Amino acid sequence: MTRPVPLRVVLADDERMVRSALRTILSAEPDLEVVGEAATGAEAVAVVRELRPDVVLMDVRMPEVDGIRATEQILAGLPEPPRIIVVTTFENDSYVYDALRAGAAGFLLKRADADALVQAVRLVAGSDSLLFPAAVRTLATEHARARPAPPAWVAKLTAREGEVLRHMAQGLTNAEIARRMEVGPATVKSHVAAILAKTGTRDRTQAVIAAYEAGFLNAG
Repeated sequence: MTRPVPLRVVLADDERMVRSALRTILSAEPDLEVVGEAATGAEAVAVVRELRPDVVLMDVRMPEVDGIRATEQILAGLPEPPRIIVVTTFENDSYVYDALRAGAAGFLLKRADADALVQAVRLVAGSDSLLFPAAVRTLATEHARARPAPPAWVAKLTAREGEVLRHMAQGLTNAEIARRMEVGPATVKSHVAAILAKTGTRDRTQAVIAAYEAGFLNAG
């Protein structure tokens, strides 16, 4: 039986002990492989461009280049960039919200236990669900910028696309949305693609953030 190819992970944190702890946890899983480390945001960009991992665990506060700028540079500089999880000490950190708006797929608290860490890496790599939807809603409540009027894309969403977007914000996968709406998974996938195109976003996390900021979703 052929062994599945493990997900390749890069760790970016300026604290060696944090990187060591993350490496120990992830390396114990047969489907995860830590392929590189970085101590600064600038190093993270270089390492990711060289190694092309599937997932990056990115500290938001690092010297030289912080995690937000590093996220932007990685996503802008590669045709098929990795999924990025920003790692933070504080859940309501404005740096985290800015990183999500910049394109990070989710965030993880440094105090999270080993199971939560492993689950987050696997979930984000699958890119089929929103990581910690309740926490994203809380961040949107605290940090979303007020808009004088809804952006044009809100009026362009069909009723079905709007329904899919609300389910996305709840953290449902495509399969779960399909069952909820009584349609095929391919139909949901098509709706998700249309939502990303109309909102001008890269992935589900950015689309949900945009929906909260536009007032399409109620962040309260």
